[in-house]
Amino acid sequence: MALDKANIVEQLSNATVIEIADLVKDLESKWGVTAAAPIAVAAAGAPAGGAAAPAEAAKDTFDVILASVPADKKIPIIKAVREVKAGLGLAEAKALVEGAPKPVLEGANKADAENAKKKLEEAGAKVEVK
Repeated sequence: MALDKANIVEQLSNATVIEIADLVKDLESKWGVTAAAPIAVAAAGAPAGGAAAPAEAAKDTFDVILASVPADKKIPIIKAVREVKAGLGLAEAKALVEGAPKPVLEGANKADAENAKKKLEEAGAKVEVK
């Protein structure tokens, strides 16, 4: 008896998730195995899940976001923003600080993002790195 792989693939492609889960349970009980291997195969075969996990693990660009600014710390934070973001004028830095939450740096490397976060937090700002 030859295994018709194309037919099996076609049937599984048209099945619902619930039907496939039931099939997995039936196979587990018949063969005496656990779903650890089938789940790993299913996760690796999923385009979104399989591609997203390695991309996040190897993330090399970060966004530094100015989350909130206490009113009494606005001037030191404006100065820190101008240090972190080169070429930013006083009016632009003030607008950025007053418009928080706003990104200060986008696509920065890890060292620059951590340095910017440190400077902004020392000035009194709440900062998020994403």
